[in-house]
This record gives sequence, structure tokens and C-alpha cells, in this order.
Amino acid sequence: MSSNPVAETVASLMPRAKAELAELVAFKSVADFDQYPRSESEGAANWIADALRSEGFQDVALLDTPDGTQSVYGYLPGPEGAKTVLLYAHYDVQPPLDEAAWTTPPFELVERDGRWYGRGSADCKGGVVMHLLALRALKANGGVPVHVKVIVEGSEEQGTGGLERYAEAHPELLTADTIVIGDAGNFRAGLPTVTATLRGMTLVRVQVNTLEGNLHSGQFGGAAPDALAALIRVLDSLRAKDGSTTVDGLSGEAAWDGLQYEEQAFREDAKVLDGVELIGSGTVADRVWARPAVTVLGIDCPPVVGATPSVQAGARALISLRVPPGVDAVEATKLLEAHIEAHTPWGARVSTERIGQGQAFRADTSSPAYASMAEAMAVAYPGQEMQSAGMGGSIPLCNTLASLYPETEILLIGLSEPEAQIHAVNESVSPDELERLSVAEALFLRNYAAS
Repeated sequence: MSSNPVAETVASLMPRAKAELAELVAFKSVADFDQYPRSESEGAANWIADALRSEGFQDVALLDTPDGTQSVYGYLPGPEGAKTVLLYAHYDVQPPLDEAAWTTPPFELVERDGRWYGRGSADCKGGVVMHLLALRALKANGGVPVHVKVIVEGSEEQGTGGLERYAEAHPELLTADTIVIGDAGNFRAGLPTVTATLRGMTLVRVQVNTLEGNLHSGQFGGAAPDALAALIRVLDSLRAKDGSTTVDGLSGEAAWDGLQYEEQAFREDAKVLDGVELIGSGTVADRVWARPAVTVLGIDCPPVVGATPSVQAGARALISLRVPPGVDAVEATKLLEAHIEAHTPWGARVSTERIGQGQAFRADTSSPAYASMAEAMAVAYPGQEMQSAGMGGSIPLCNTLASLYPETEILLIGLSEPEAQIHAVNESVSPDELERLSVAEALFLRNYAAS
């Protein structure tokens, strides 16, 4: 990185950043209180509130959102007449999945092979630290030239919409000239990238029932309708032979015309096993950024260990459907539910329950804020030009903010480049990415203030 005072300050703060990220990662802040204690999430929220207070933020508050979680808010006043920038991150994390599969404990930050491992290190506790680093670097080099609002969500990974509903009820709280969402990632480590689109999503729980109770498979199997088999038929109907998503009435033919994702690079990023084919048709970018994608997240049925020779009376699954910009998530949910009902065999009783939902998002990359970010990233990543890419994931808050504040520019950056393996075992963050993006954010705030 070329020498400049902001970059030098961020470099000097990296040991502190690592220590702080270790403290944050140690909180088991999964916002599913059936799995993890509420106190873990509250501990993370209070840590962030204390950090904001120590940086001079005013009006720091723990906001009780309608889904039963807390978001952290703070306001740092800048010079009179300055623009206002809202910085976003979230402190809740995905469950660690199989903890035994982690090389090191998931809630302990461990340095290995030049990366820092731990659940939430990239998604998105690292984003909290990134915002703190950028602000500290500016304070040490002439001051923060804009008014800054920070909002750190407590349930983004659950998709339960707590902060969205709170923002709708208190629209004045998050007003800003520009919003920086620190929950995306570079297309590749070392390649500065802003995210131009996000797919929306819906979560639906499906319950299938066929019998009053389980039956002996020898005595009744062959004629008694098996609820688990019925559910498997339903789930299989959601994919074509090549693996493409097939929801009746939902188009899957859109194409992505921007930065492309080479198939071999995708195979390596996704760690696809040798000999296993990718699913779907079209380019990889078409499939992961421009088209709907269904995923079966879980099935409730007897585990293999301890299973008995029984015909199952009931079974259920949790299904995620990602929808691209241009597709209404509410309408997509209705189509998914109708598809499930139409494809349930044998007259089995089926019900669906909506668990979470969020609309897709498309940014205006021609706006002045993006020009300021491009200039900042060129300094933070010497010799590299800022790229625009899609992201297959969803950040439901983005569309809510775009609806509430149609004149506000929204930028998406972050630490979740492919090597970070977010949502998987052995999630990690690149300290080089954390350092460079913190520099980029600091320089962006300076550039934007002067624009």
C-alpha cells in the first residue's frame, strides 16, 4: 500500500483491531435463542455500544427491535453543514454448524496461514472493526469530515426483519446522504469491489403429514403413505434434471452482463469435489447473481443412528429461495407456496409457514458516492481499479433503506471475499483485506465530504 498518513495510522492500529475482533468473536451471538443464550447477543451488543461511546459517539442506544433482538445505534457529529454517512454492519452470526469440523474453536479468533479464523470474523464482526478503524484513522489525521451514524444489527442472519421494521417505524433515525453497508466483499482478495446487486430471499418451512402416527414398515409399508417420501418428492420438484431451480411461474432465464465469474475459479472458491458437476445452466454469474436459486436448508426426520423400521407420519423442511433484482420477493414466495402445494403427492396434507423475507437490491453505481469510493479504493489497492459485481446473498435491510430514503446513495463493501468461507466451517478474514478496506473507507469519507 502506498504510504499516506491514513494508511500508516491504520497499519499501526492493526494489533488493536485483532484484539478487539477476538473479543467480539468470543460472543456466541447467534440470534436464534433456542440454540444460544440471549445473553451472548446482549454481550456483543453492549461491547459495540461501549466501543462507540469510547470513540465519542452520542445518543448511543440499544434498540429493541420487533423480532426480540437488539440493534446498536450511535451518532458522531461532524463539522457544521457536513454531509451525513450511515455505516452499517451486524454482530449476529450464523451457527458454527459442526464444531468438530472446525480446525480451531469457532468462537476463538486464531491466526493461521496469514488469516484470522473464527465465526463472524468476516461476516460481519470484522465489518464492525473496519468501521472503527476507518474512523480512528480519520480522527488521528485531521478529524472526521462528515456526520457519522452507525447502526449494527442483531438479527441479519435470521432474516426476521427486526431492524427493517424498526427503521420503518422510526424513519428519521437512519436518514443519511450516503449509506455504507459493510456486509459484502471483494470479488477476489486484493481486487477492490463494490457490490451492485443483491438477491432477495424468502424462507419457508414446509410440513407434510400423512398418518396419525408412525407405523411398522413391515406391516404397513407399501400402502401406507410415507410423509418423508412425500416431502422428498416435493423437494425434488424444485429442481430440473440439470439442477436449475424450477418454481412454477418463476422465470430462471435472466443473464448477467457485468464482471464474469470463471467456472474454474468458482469450483475452487466453492471447493467442489473433483468429478462433481456444477448445477444449472448459463454462465456462473447468471446462476449466482441473476437467477433464482432454491436451497433445502434442513429436514426434520429421524437420524440414521437410532432409526426404527417405521413409515413416517410427518416430516418438515426449511427452504430458502433467493430471487434476483426485478423479481418481487412477496410474489416469489406465493409462487413457491403454490408450487409446493401443487407438487405434494398422494393427497398428503401440506402446510407452509413464512419464516423470513427480503427484497432484492440494485445500486446506482453511477452516483457521486461511487466515484468517491473508486478514488479511495485506487489508493488503498495501488494499481487496481474498482470493480462492480453481484452478490448471490441477501441483505434485506438494503431494500428497506432504499425505499425509506430514495435519494440516499447506498454502497456495499466488506470482508466476505471467497476465501473467507462465510456461513461455512473455518470462516476467516484476511487481515490485509481488513487493513486495506479500512483505509478505503476512511479515504472515501474524506473524498465524499469534499465532493
